[in-house]
Formats: sequence, C-alpha cells, structure tokens
Amino acid sequence: MTASYRRTALSVLAVSTLSFTVCFMVWMMFGVIGIPIKKQLGLTATQFGLLTATPVLTGSLVRVPLGIWTDRFGGRIVLFVCMLLCVLPIFMMSYATEYWHFLVLGLFVGLAGGSFSVGTPYVARWFPKSQQGFAMGVFGAGNSGAAVNKFVAPVILVAAGWTMVPKVYAAIMLGTAILFWFGSSHDPAHVVPPVKGGLGAQLKALKDPKVLKYCQYYSIVFGGYVGLSLWMVQYYVGEYGLDIRVAALLAACFSLPGGVLRAIGGWLSDKYGAHTVTWWVMWVSWICLFVLSYPQTDFTISTINGPQTFHIGLNVYAFTAIMGVLGVAWAFGKASVFKYISDDYSHNIGAISGIVGLAGGMGGFILPILFGYLLDVTGIRSSAFMLLYAVVWVSLIWMYWTEVRKTEVMGRNAPAAPFSQSFKH
Repeated sequence: MTASYRRTALSVLAVSTLSFTVCFMVWMMFGVIGIPIKKQLGLTATQFGLLTATPVLTGSLVRVPLGIWTDRFGGRIVLFVCMLLCVLPIFMMSYATEYWHFLVLGLFVGLAGGSFSVGTPYVARWFPKSQQGFAMGVFGAGNSGAAVNKFVAPVILVAAGWTMVPKVYAAIMLGTAILFWFGSSHDPAHVVPPVKGGLGAQLKALKDPKVLKYCQYYSIVFGGYVGLSLWMVQYYVGEYGLDIRVAALLAACFSLPGGVLRAIGGWLSDKYGAHTVTWWVMWVSWICLFVLSYPQTDFTISTINGPQTFHIGLNVYAFTAIMGVLGVAWAFGKASVFKYISDDYSHNIGAISGIVGLAGGMGGFILPILFGYLLDVTGIRSSAFMLLYAVVWVSLIWMYWTEVRKTEVMGRNAPAAPFSQSFKH
C-alpha cells in the first residue's frame, strides 16, 4: 500500500465514519422527540414503540439492496445519494401533526439507517484483510450517533421545542453529505462484477447456516442496541421520574460506549478471532440482562419480631452502570460478527453484510414494539430486559452447538491464541 493510497484510505474511513454517525443520529431521532410526541398525541406504550421503530424498518429492508449496489457501483455514489434522499423527509417531520404522518415520514427517514451496509464494504475494501476488522470497527463506531442524538436533541427540544430538531438535523445531514462527497474517493478495482442471477442469486446466501447464525448474533448485539437506544430515555423518565435531559444523558452511558468502542472490538477480533470475542460477549450479555430483568420488588416476611418488608431493585446508579457494561459488550460483539463475515465471505462482503445487517435492523424494529406491548400487558418495565435475556439464550445455545463443542476455548487443550503465545517469548 503506497503512502498516497494509505492517505486516501484514511480519508475515506474518516468521512464515512462521520457520515454514518450523522445517519445514525437521525435514525434514532424518535428516541428523544418521540417523548413529547407521545404526550401530544396520547399514545400507548405499544404505539410509542411502533413510532420509534418505524425508521428502523426501512433502514433494515434497504440494507440488502444497498449492500448489493455498493458491490456493483461503489460505496461513494450510493452513500451520497442515500444521504441526500433523507434530507427532505427529515425537514418535513417538523410539520407533521397526525400519528400516521409521523409513521409515513419515519419510513422515508429510515433510509439513513441503510448507510451501514454501504459503508461497511466500502471502507473494508480500502484496507488489507489483516486490518479490515479494525477498519469496519472504526466505521461502525458511527453507532455512537445514538448517543450524539441524546446529547443534541434534548438541548434543541428544551430551547426551541421538538419541531426544531428535525429542521436542524436536515441541515446537518445536507452539510455532511457534501463533506462526504469531497472527502471520499472511488476505486474501480473495488467494484464487484454482477453475480449471475442477480438479487435472487445473492439472497441464496440465506440458505447458508452460517449466515443465519450470524444473523441471530447480530439481532441481539445490534438489534438489541438499537432497540434499547430508542427505549431507554422514556424508560428512565418512567422508572425513575427523571427530567428528559437527565434521562437522555444517562441513556447515553449505554449508547456512547456501545458505538465508540466498536473499533476496539474490531481490533480484538483481528487479534483473537471473531469466535472468542463473540462467545465472551454473549456471556457478559447474559449476566447483565439477568440482573436488569429483575423488577422493582417489595416483599414481606414474618419474623419473630413481626412482619418485615424488604425492597429489591436497582437504583438509577447501579442500573446505569450495568447498562454501560452491556453497551461495551455489544460494541465488541457488533465488530466481531462482521469479522466473521470478512473472514468467511471476503468475496461477497456487501451482500452478506446487507443480509446480516437486515437481521440486526429487523431486531431493532421489532424489539421496541414488543417492549411496548409487554409493558402494556404486564405493567412491568423490566420485561424489556426479560425478552432480551431470552434472545441471548438462543444465541448462546446456537453458538455452543455449532462452534464451542468443536473448539475448546478454555483449558489446557485450547488452541494457542496470540495472547497466550506472547507469554512464551
């Protein structure tokens, strides 16, 4: 790699990561402005869940075609057009007055979420295979746009009302699109010839058990991340009675590490392998979600001194700390899943990442709706974490039967890892 090519690659990575951060910020917009909209329209928890999740639906469904178009036409033009198409719907959101207005516009705004399946193969091809995990991790750190939204939107909301947020976001998106165009580049060598049979042929990858497994992994580490990023502000407001600005700040303690630390997850995956990182991510998730699932509980027992009442439940500080740990784990997991893809499908990264991204995005769409439904039915806010706990169980069992049984990851018979080898020298 020449010095000039290296500089171009780093420039592409930088502007692509910035663009994805802005796209993700817009994609998560309803996580904050949805709260005053819910109050204005008198929505139920399920309706609120659908409102926040609507952009995620479009962003998920377009990931496969966008990934394929990226392979065929190059990521520069596809991402630029994708961002431009979002500007008008974002701006029009300020003038919506009915529930269906928000749902329809949310579908168009959701196109911003498809930027992930464009940028991932786009930046990966600018780097050698040994650095692709790190490059994709840096780009994926744009997930921190969910945290940026929690910092920016409440300030605008309090200062000028929620209707100002879409106007500001539309201007930011337009400016970022222009910056991306002038800071990025196109290499014809990165264009992949059309696969014989077109879209149908590439979608046959869904018959591959490994692709389905990676979809399951990603549905929790990314789908869960998106779902909770959309849900957490109103969770803090409802569970702990916090002001929306404080709630958004604490919710960012989950969203920020869940996005920024993805680059470290890419580096760890390059060094120790996707399997090892993902396995530990699932176990950390299992522990965190088990604790988070326990609802606020008061119980009374009979003692020799009479009835004694006890309270069990996480206070806001413990809850936030555990959410932070979960965010770190999922940041590593999002990177390790895509390291699996770059290792196993280097010739078809765009299409496969689009399929896996679709699964993750659909998780992010379905989960907030289910969170709202469970809250309406049970009245227990922590039911959201109970659901995620069950999903992690599925991933752990699947991973054990298909990978762990074949590879001893601990003990004297485990294959030597770079880390253990370093102690021998």
